[in-house]
Amino acid sequence: MDTPRAQAGRSMIVFCVLCSGASLAEPREDALLEQASASLRKAAQFFRSQVALHGGYQYAYSEDLKRSVGEGRGSAASVTVQPPGTPSVGLAYLEAFEATGDEYYLEAARDVAICLLRGQKRSGGWDYRIEFDPEMRRQIAYRTEPEGPQRQNVTNLDDNTTQTALRFLMRMDRAFDFKDVRIHEAVRYALTALLEAQYPNGAWPQRYDHFPEPEKFPVKPAGFPTQWSRTWPQVDYRPYYTFNDNTILDTIRTLFEAARIYDEEEYRKAAVKGADFILLARMPDPQPAWAQQYDFDMHPAWARRFEPPAVSGRESQDILLTLLEVYQETGDPKYLKPIPSAIRYLRRSLLPDGRLARFYELQTNKPLYFTTDYRLTYSDAEVPTHYAFKIESRLDQIETEYRRLQTIDSPEPPGSLRLKHQEAPTPGLKAQTREVIAALDEDGRWLDEGPLPGDSPDQSPGRVISSSTFVGNFGILCRYLRAAGRPPSGNRSVP
Repeated sequence: MDTPRAQAGRSMIVFCVLCSGASLAEPREDALLEQASASLRKAAQFFRSQVALHGGYQYAYSEDLKRSVGEGRGSAASVTVQPPGTPSVGLAYLEAFEATGDEYYLEAARDVAICLLRGQKRSGGWDYRIEFDPEMRRQIAYRTEPEGPQRQNVTNLDDNTTQTALRFLMRMDRAFDFKDVRIHEAVRYALTALLEAQYPNGAWPQRYDHFPEPEKFPVKPAGFPTQWSRTWPQVDYRPYYTFNDNTILDTIRTLFEAARIYDEEEYRKAAVKGADFILLARMPDPQPAWAQQYDFDMHPAWARRFEPPAVSGRESQDILLTLLEVYQETGDPKYLKPIPSAIRYLRRSLLPDGRLARFYELQTNKPLYFTTDYRLTYSDAEVPTHYAFKIESRLDQIETEYRRLQTIDSPEPPGSLRLKHQEAPTPGLKAQTREVIAALDEDGRWLDEGPLPGDSPDQSPGRVISSSTFVGNFGILCRYLRAAGRPPSGNRSVP
């Protein structure tokens, strides 16, 4: 039998071992915290000091930074607005400031904001890119340039371009307590224009340079045309009511966020009106889903030469997910009502491989494709490779979320601006963080294998610096630092 002294001795040994284990675990966590914090700053310093042009960014750069690629054919002095370009990088900097409290990241984000202010059009929003070449700037109706005749003044809602720029600037406005006069005024100007660009039925065009006259656009539900051309009519589709590439859906999300940031009902009303257009645009039976775009008679319409009037498998799924978000924002069950019949229809439309066609012929529901010389066909034997004519089904995900929301009395808005803290970093997040840290080179770069997008290996051999990779890896580090409870390293200053 052990003596009390022997038992006490063993208890002390166990206590010391446990204490030793705790002291060993804490430095390991502290070491990862320090490495993540140092890597975040190192990557930001490289991107801000070596990559940025006037505070803006392109999609990707050659390793030596001598060549870059953005959206469209811009000058060598241009930067890209469309994600993952300039505002996406700005949002990453802002997330780093929110995760660490380090004002360096807020100043980096402010550089991006000033760049975007120089690219804002008189029509209120932004185009795919911002030009800084003086001669080219004189041809564009930037708000910071003198007014002149026949200047390009298009606001682009395609591919989340204006919406992302605006959401970043709204968050910057809030970060400065709405006291940075230039940022605040630019945001208000853009939001006012977005409201004026909304059609009477709640829709938005793909892009605009003037605002609609309400009496010319009667409100009516979607319907099938009596006939439609099977050859591309080369119509200007840009003013049409456009779901393609989430144009309307991203705008609705932006206005809900504006309503939360500024606590102003007019932005919420515009977002709800946009959501009501979704209900208006649902096609009748036998195809209770949605088209990519509609003409002013509310018929599915041609856009580009490979985008025919049709019911769309991709856009319909995006719309169903948005209706679930709108229900969470509003609590109104009318936004859930179209979902079951749309899911049943889309399940009936699945291809043999379990995917959905991008396009289904009006009323017959036959999948539509194009040949490589852009002739409409029912065959998928020879389709262009630059466009996804078949897309993955997300119907299980959509139905699961639909059923979950039906069990909740008071859904919480999905776009809450509060930071979502984790109680502790998960093993998976820690593993991702270590991978991101290990991939950062001594110069502060995350390098991907080349070539540059759109180039052949001969044009840009070697490795590339990608804004998308920067934003993604930066976000992982920020999520880890927030989850690990990294204490703020400074206080925000207000201009």
